[in-house]
Amino acid sequence: MRKNTKRVAFASGLAVLSIVALAACSSGSTTSTPAASAGAGGIDLAAAGCPATVVIQTDWNPEAEHGHLYQLLGPNPVIDANKKSVSGPLYANGAATGVNVEIRSGGPAIGFQTVTSQMYADSSITLGYVTTDEAVQLSADQPTTAVFAPLDKTPLMIMWDPATYPNVKTIADLGKTGAIVRYFGGSAYMEYLTSAGILSKSQVDGGYDGTPASFVADQGKAGQQGFASAEPYQYQYEVPAWGKAVNYQTLNDAGYPVYASAVSVKTADVSKLSGCLTKLVPVLQQAEVDYFKDPAAVNKLILDLVTQFNTGWVYSQGMADYSVKTQVDTGLVGNGDNSTLGDMDTARVQKIIDLDTPIYAAGGKAVKTGLTAADIFTNQFIDTSIGMK
Repeated sequence: MRKNTKRVAFASGLAVLSIVALAACSSGSTTSTPAASAGAGGIDLAAAGCPATVVIQTDWNPEAEHGHLYQLLGPNPVIDANKKSVSGPLYANGAATGVNVEIRSGGPAIGFQTVTSQMYADSSITLGYVTTDEAVQLSADQPTTAVFAPLDKTPLMIMWDPATYPNVKTIADLGKTGAIVRYFGGSAYMEYLTSAGILSKSQVDGGYDGTPASFVADQGKAGQQGFASAEPYQYQYEVPAWGKAVNYQTLNDAGYPVYASAVSVKTADVSKLSGCLTKLVPVLQQAEVDYFKDPAAVNKLILDLVTQFNTGWVYSQGMADYSVKTQVDTGLVGNGDNSTLGDMDTARVQKIIDLDTPIYAAGGKAVKTGLTAADIFTNQFIDTSIGMK
């Protein structure tokens, strides 16, 4: 999924900003290392039936949007630069839980395959990031069930140059100008935008390569796909040939409210992992609350991982800081319309099913017959008392 919606080593030509390394971490994996015993009175995920190593597959390189996962790691995590993974005892509230966690990078680390395909190819993966439209698309053959939504709104957006288009406030406004809009070909959201008449098929260009080159070369005459938590900072401060602000609208605000990177399991595993998920999902919720309360240490780890993994992905301290602030300030992360972090709304999920089912059918990919929101997510493991303050 991320190849279609995420930046693909877009900043490979940019200068890498100076990164402060963590204390030396050796290569290897903790999958065979005995987990630290759960602390007295703490959360015991081993007793709850969780695997000895909870393996989590992400959809991209390490970044602040994934901070809640890296928050799970205790002291001295082990980095495997070859596998593009990091692992160690899984911590909750400052104490070991009796199991390990291994966080694997996606995107270039998995050949830009979908997380869902990885989950079905590798039985060691416990949880993976699956965006709602991916869950819809693969519901017939590779069904997944989301159990926790770390992002309340998708950061996926279309951006434009405010100097070139001073009167454009929305994607629909941009559509009326006739401007070309670049995106990763095959993305379901673009089919939504064109079928809804927000953009016309004649103005969209699926040849976006993930780099700033074309946007800079045509001096902002075209719109372009991006992420609200990254590109606005990158283009203003880390693309010297551009060096100014861009405007944007998110896909959520344009009527396509997917849950991006929802933490999911294979649907057949929901029952088997029920005991584990009952204890683990609240740990994930609290880890996100803790991360946004004080992200500095985790962001330092993220920068070190990016350096050691060396995939061509460039990520700076400034980008991480911008991402954290933007996620909170714009409601990309948060409690939504209640006081609970990470729960999902049935109406929103059903809307994506209704929008995407005919889109996938037209492309020759039938979704599960009679698919409903209950088939691809559940709030049953969410602790409603945990939320962002």
